[in-house]
Amino acid sequence: MKLPLEDVKVLDLSHALAGPFCSTMLADYGARVYKIEPPGAGDIARAWGSPMPGGETAYFVSLHRNKKGLAVNLKHPQGKELFLRMVERADVVLENYRVGTLEKLGIDYAVAAKRNPGIVYCSVSGYGQDGPYRERAALDLILQAESGMISVTGAEGSHGARCGVSIADLTAGMNAAYAILLALRVKEKTGEGQAIDVSMLEGQLALLGTMLGSYFASGEAPAPMGTAYKALLPYQTFATKTRDLALAVGSEKLWRIFCPLIGLPGLATDPRYSSNRARDEHRASLVAALQEVFLEKTYEEWETLLVANGIPVGRVNTLAEVVSHPQVAARGSFVEIDHPKAGKLPVVGVPARLSRTPGSVRTPSPTLGEHTEEALRELLALGKPEIDALRAARVIT
Repeated sequence: MKLPLEDVKVLDLSHALAGPFCSTMLADYGARVYKIEPPGAGDIARAWGSPMPGGETAYFVSLHRNKKGLAVNLKHPQGKELFLRMVERADVVLENYRVGTLEKLGIDYAVAAKRNPGIVYCSVSGYGQDGPYRERAALDLILQAESGMISVTGAEGSHGARCGVSIADLTAGMNAAYAILLALRVKEKTGEGQAIDVSMLEGQLALLGTMLGSYFASGEAPAPMGTAYKALLPYQTFATKTRDLALAVGSEKLWRIFCPLIGLPGLATDPRYSSNRARDEHRASLVAALQEVFLEKTYEEWETLLVANGIPVGRVNTLAEVVSHPQVAARGSFVEIDHPKAGKLPVVGVPARLSRTPGSVRTPSPTLGEHTEEALRELLALGKPEIDALRAARVIT
């Protein structure tokens, strides 16, 4: 059976993380993604992260599987025309340049739509395509800061912290993939394409929606709480004799089971702790009491007891421990790719599993310009003389 997106052709002009994460999501499910990079250095992310054999980096190799790589000089008049010819045969254009850059190059949505009215043209940017901040440069850290995400993340009493992963980029990439699929659904019905405007800022606001709702209701701005959570208690990590334990008592029913289980049955009926709201009001004394109890046993002892009684609990793992996690192993969450330069290495597999048409990791990330000739033959049916002429003119590499 064909993969869900096998007939979708994507021209991917994106770089760094947000756009490439989107195109990887599409490629994993069969979309034919043509990653178009500038000749020379290519995508800026080719220089990010730990170095690997052959000059590749772990950051780039882990992100760009299942794509074909082209090196095209879009600043060259022939390069621009070559791209627009590809647009005529494509379904999607994806880009995350600074707002206005592709308009100056003459390959923005307005131009692309004239060549192909059915094109779905997705633009990912820091702040969106309009507004006073539209032309500002913005990487993930900046958007975590501007959106308020940093202000609610980190140790209690701190000035906040950056989320450990580039959450603004990744959220924008997921929103872009979702929006592209919606636009392709519309195209199926009407034949018409459209422009998509994905803002990293608004992606973070969506993640902060419940916190913003609390702020609108109370007028009180949330602050960093470490691993704790304002809306639910107990919901945080605690130290044990051996290692940290993550605990999530997510309902009053579980609270009534939990208290006698840990040897403190009186907590369940104590008016200070008898409801989630009351527990929040007396958070400090409750957390202190629970921490004292958790230090009496090892993590392993607590895990056995809590899991057997349906209380959500987890070990705070390092990434080194995650890669050998029994559940990860059982699910085959990591798959091996064989890169032509970097060799064999594991990468994270496809997270959403379809029973009939599952996505998969089929090919490694492309080297710079690796598939230029192949892609031009495939997309535009160009012959060797025309390809040689473009290479001689330094339009492609």
